[in-house]
Amino acid sequence: MNNYYAIIMAGGVGTRFWPMSTTQHPKQFLDILGTGRTLLQQTYDRLLGVCDNSKIYVVTSSAYQQLVEQQLPNLPKENILTEPARKNTAPCVAYASYKIHKLNPKAITIVAPSDHLIKKQETFVKAIKSCFAKAEKEDCLITLGVKPTRPDTGYGYIQIKDSDVVENDKRIYKVKTFTEKPDHDMAKFFMESGDFLWNSGIFIWSTQSVIKAMESSDPELANVFKEGWDTYNTLKEKEFINKAYTVCKNISIDYSVMEKAKNVYVRASMFGWSDLGTWGSLYTHIPKDKSRNALVGKNVITYDSKNCIVHVPNEKLVVLQGLEDYIVVESDGVLMICKKQDEQQIRNFVNDVKVNKGEKFV
Repeated sequence: MNNYYAIIMAGGVGTRFWPMSTTQHPKQFLDILGTGRTLLQQTYDRLLGVCDNSKIYVVTSSAYQQLVEQQLPNLPKENILTEPARKNTAPCVAYASYKIHKLNPKAITIVAPSDHLIKKQETFVKAIKSCFAKAEKEDCLITLGVKPTRPDTGYGYIQIKDSDVVENDKRIYKVKTFTEKPDHDMAKFFMESGDFLWNSGIFIWSTQSVIKAMESSDPELANVFKEGWDTYNTLKEKEFINKAYTVCKNISIDYSVMEKAKNVYVRASMFGWSDLGTWGSLYTHIPKDKSRNALVGKNVITYDSKNCIVHVPNEKLVVLQGLEDYIVVESDGVLMICKKQDEQQIRNFVNDVKVNKGEKFV
């Protein structure tokens, strides 16, 4: 396991989970499922199954450094990499990859978001170890794909074809195309065809392979972080990164590298995955009462209400009557009631609140 590393991406804001998720305290730092562990802590626990604690790195906003330290007290503080600005996933991956590659040029890394749900830990670890084995032997970029269970329009899709090399793991395929968030009819076609997987946004590769791919497909971005080679793992690293983030572009790793590279593979997996992007996606993972209400909070009473998700503090008494297919969330003095079918408007609510009521509520 000496060459195995993990990079946890924990810099997002999670606007769609407002009012629980706020700029000061985003969803990855919340126990959104009521399990006693936050999403970040669950991600960290999961990755201890594939690499040592000393080889787990968390990339987050400098504003959240203290939250990471509080929630992961066993993680070495030097393994918390702070970004001075939000620039999407490609700069985050570039920074961590160059830094780790300088420490260990044979490093194999898993890059994982901090706010996903994975229910089947053993199945997940088995999939990662299989991908690690391939990434050690070959110059390749691997993503984990999940078999679709519904025509979801909120996920990206990966079209698969037979691998061009002999695979020890028959669940590994070559990637043919990536498609971002299709409409419902297209998502339905993708699911029924059997040739498409959901893109989990979890990646496995050697640092050597991802740096090579980045330098080939997005040299503009790669050159920004390559310039700091002499500063990585020194006292000058932070100063360099602060400068680099003022000039590097805002781009996802998918657009920067994955959709351009020719050596991309996907490992089909079924490990109980959800990216928990919305209240609606959370609804499917919470136990329901006899009226299909998903209730988080010890003092919720419902009458003639069904198919609702209610998420309130334990000390708050909430009585609901006559609601169907609604989201009801209360957090830190903010109450939001919204139709489930209209939850995409939550981002608009946040913007309007910011403009009309001030930053303190968001």
